[in-house]
Amino acid sequence: MPIMDESTPLGAAIARDNRRAERLATTTFPRPDRTHIFTIANQKGGVGKTTTTVNIAAALAKQGLEVLVIDIDPQGNASTALGIDHSTEVASVYDVIIEDAAMADTVAPCPDLDHLLCVPATIDLAGAEIELVSLVAREQRLARALEEYLALRESEGSRVDYVLIDCPPSLGLLTVNAFVAANEVLIPIQCEYYALEGLSQLLKNIQLIQKHLNPDLSISTILLTMYDGRTNLSAEVANDVRAHFPEQVLRVAIPRSVRISEAPSYRQTVITYEPSSSGALSYREAAEEIAARGVADNG
Repeated sequence: MPIMDESTPLGAAIARDNRRAERLATTTFPRPDRTHIFTIANQKGGVGKTTTTVNIAAALAKQGLEVLVIDIDPQGNASTALGIDHSTEVASVYDVIIEDAAMADTVAPCPDLDHLLCVPATIDLAGAEIELVSLVAREQRLARALEEYLALRESEGSRVDYVLIDCPPSLGLLTVNAFVAANEVLIPIQCEYYALEGLSQLLKNIQLIQKHLNPDLSISTILLTMYDGRTNLSAEVANDVRAHFPEQVLRVAIPRSVRISEAPSYRQTVITYEPSSSGALSYREAAEEIAARGVADNG
């Protein structure tokens, strides 16, 4: 194998990624003492919510942690990326929220990764916002179903370590259900000009949830996505977000990556589609940081 010429930008980048991959190959992620439930939210579209959900989940599961993804976006993109069937006849999160089905009857295993399960979303979920309005305890329906499922897993001796809930790009009743079910919020923020626009509204809505429905909810994690190190703009946005949220922002930023974009079309995450790519390595490092924080928070 030829020696990599690290004097060129491409050679240096490849060598750096090789070192990152070698380090991650020998790294184990610590197991938290309790289940961490994340809602991945940002009402601004196109910031990488679903991409972040499935790739963080896959990275955690790859390290042997027990992970559950709940897809409550009617588009079902998280289900697609994980290779989970979400046609209309499949038992889904709609049945859990609207029909009171047990979550245990809807979970499906990810075909590419052990330790990773998904509650899929079907197109039926598109009408759930309207149907929820008239239901009793409409904001708590996902939380109650999830609580029952986690208790069942605990009783079976296979506790879930991380739950990640992928939300639609809106602040309707489905997203409210996700906020009430979670104890932490992960906000992906795109490194582009309007990154912080709309974030204040999201923060206000989270404060309302904290005040009226879920006092245990906290904004624990912010992940910078679509970072382009070649532009001043990405660096400026990253610095701006870090200045506003010094404790929450993860050290690693997710780069713009063709591989990350391609993976869902193969019904995969980038973690399994192109594990040596810079995008996959970045998501694995982000998951590593989340896992380390999860253990630090146990006390």
